Amino acid sequence: MQLLSVNLAKPHRSEHTDAEGQWTGIDKQPVEGAVTVAAPGPRGTGGSGLAGDTIGDLRHHGGEEQAVYAFAREELDFWEGELGRKLPNGVFGENLTTRGVDVDDARIGERWQLGALGTGPLLEVSSMRIPCRTFAGWLGEQGWIKRFMNRRMPGAYLRVVEPGEVRAGDPVTVVHRPDHEVSVSFLFRALTQEPGLLPRILAAGEALDPLAREKALRRTKG
Repeated sequence: MQLLSVNLAKPHRSEHTDAEGQWTGIDKQPVEGAVTVAAPGPRGTGGSGLAGDTIGDLRHHGGEEQAVYAFAREELDFWEGELGRKLPNGVFGENLTTRGVDVDDARIGERWQLGALGTGPLLEVSSMRIPCRTFAGWLGEQGWIKRFMNRRMPGAYLRVVEPGEVRAGDPVTVVHRPDHEVSVSFLFRALTQEPGLLPRILAAGEALDPLAREKALRRTKG
């Protein structure tokens, strides 16, 4: 399991974003050398966990629970076949493009060590991506949000437990995998297309994104 690339934003303006000034950082491109990864601060004010990266809409993206976004190269390969076009690493707005990591089956609270054990950053799976109109506008594919959602392989958001440096080619080691059913894909289904699953996501405990927990608790009480 390894990182194929570490991707940082090339900011540009877009009519498809609600961000102030219409700036978006969805155009992420691979970079060479080491990139510092650290907790960015709370939701609403904190941006990306990667130094040099940009997030345009801080109301809906970034912060502690969405510090790093990982997406599998295997999924990009799938979409290349579906869309009939090349999809370079970073094109889905991911910070980390992985190979051999089962990103969407990762459990909420699962911990990944990047780089050599004990030296690189330690990340914890916290949530998953829900596609937005910025993503749809960037891809420029008809009905993209529905198609992406129906695939149910959204990629993982991770929080930073321990900071460090990361670079392309670093190994990814799963150092902790919780014993519950709440995977990235399961959480996505619960929060989007199958709300009946919401009470079951509470099994992820404290590792669950607070907003997801609040939604699950409302469903349980209702």
